[in-house]
Amino acid sequence: MCTRILWSSQGHSCRAQGGPAQGNVLVGRSMDWYQDTDTVLAVRPRGMERRSMPTTPSAPGDFTWTSRFGSVVALMYREAAVDGVNEAGLQVSGLYLSESEYGDRDPSRPGLELYWAIQCLLDCFDNVDDAVAKIEGENVQLIPKDLGGKPGTGHLALADKDGNSAIIEFRDGKAVVHKGKQYTVMANSPWYEEQLELKERYEGLGGDQPLPGGVDSPDRFARAAYYSAQLPSTSDPREAAAYMFSVIRNASAPFGTADEVRPNISTTRWRTVADLTEGRYFYESTTSPNVVWVELSQLDFSEGNPELRLDVAKETGHVGNVTGEFVPVH
Repeated sequence: MCTRILWSSQGHSCRAQGGPAQGNVLVGRSMDWYQDTDTVLAVRPRGMERRSMPTTPSAPGDFTWTSRFGSVVALMYREAAVDGVNEAGLQVSGLYLSESEYGDRDPSRPGLELYWAIQCLLDCFDNVDDAVAKIEGENVQLIPKDLGGKPGTGHLALADKDGNSAIIEFRDGKAVVHKGKQYTVMANSPWYEEQLELKERYEGLGGDQPLPGGVDSPDRFARAAYYSAQLPSTSDPREAAAYMFSVIRNASAPFGTADEVRPNISTTRWRTVADLTEGRYFYESTTSPNVVWVELSQLDFSEGNPELRLDVAKETGHVGNVTGEFVPVH
């Protein structure tokens, strides 16, 4: 139901090396869901104390942390961080994956509720390698939570300003990690290695079948992979963001294409583009003609500052640079 793309603004010069490495590094993602997500943007400062299992803090496996890095996040249903970027240039996205298997709760393992997984990574790490080492080394177990009445099962995509990438899925309660600069595109089902195999059947990606135009996950994956590889190089951050939007829009699901029988097909509700080099976070709602963005360099993430929010769900008149329009959470 969602698509994610990692790309360098001088991508052609580094394609032979397996992925982004030069120019501005950008991540684009679409959020596809069966209903309006009532999403707001939040600015979260350093020094915030959080719990891994806030709904059951007395249960075994709960742990706490204090945010090292400030971040800007998209909060689905005004509470679950499903996408964001921190001040150090780490970007994390959560995409739906019905096949996810988090396993029965093992109280001997650190438990992390899905609502807080993305925020935890943004709070604590400035690069992909360290974030992945945390999940693998400490054997963290994700705990699923419903989102809007639907199972909140998903997989994670991480990227940093060096162009490093990781796709993390969960099978039999364990993390399965695909880490490397070559893992630039991600969609939903099936498992990630199967997505990589499916795309190779199409022209321009290793096969001979015409590029698909549908909204199924493998179709969106193929289009995202193909068109992101065709993007021209640019040294202009404005052009780079426009190029990324052009591809992630192409991999979106228009209104009217949702399928109640197939839960992996839902309407695209919003899109984000994160320029990890410039520290710029764009947000575009599919029900508003306006694109807004946040300049992380203009934000004060100092410890002691309040969390700030911008209601892009209900206040649809925002446009352009909205960095100064956030208000404190009361």
